[in-house]
Amino acid sequence: MKQNMVVTERECKARLVPAGNPATIPVGEFVNITQELGGNYTITWRGNMYRIDGTDADAIGRKPKTLTFTPPDNGQVDEKQVWEALETIYDPEIPINLVSLGLIYKVDINQESGVVDIDMTLTAPGCGMGPVLVGDVEVRVAMVPHVNQVNVDLVFDPPWSRDMMSEEAQLEAGLFF
Repeated sequence: MKQNMVVTERECKARLVPAGNPATIPVGEFVNITQELGGNYTITWRGNMYRIDGTDADAIGRKPKTLTFTPPDNGQVDEKQVWEALETIYDPEIPINLVSLGLIYKVDINQESGVVDIDMTLTAPGCGMGPVLVGDVEVRVAMVPHVNQVNVDLVFDPPWSRDMMSEEAQLEAGLFF
């Protein structure tokens, strides 16, 4: 994608790439959009690269991604909604979501505390986007009703392989034969 210079239309939350540290970009700042995959945005601002969640896309003049979940009447975290939130997070380099890539190993919900523990992996242990993807998971799963905290543990056992991808993801990536 060619770079696209825009001016922030409001204050915007972002995460520094690759460290994942939170940042706030003020209104009226010039930023370059360098990538628009999977509903998230990679931008450069003041010489650094940042990730902006698609739910904040209106801050850079794009249509925001809306995640809406009906709160369960029982006050519990709905595991199906957690998985739906995870399916909205895409690998920053290919337009396939983390669930279809087979990167989510486990979701464990403590209903009493509203804490969601997630084990996930990366396509390669040295992937520099690990902290950013962890941040994406934390942000999106926290949008599920009754979730009070999200803990993500990056694990590398078992190691990821393309066999963990859904058949649809393998087809999309051109790996299915």
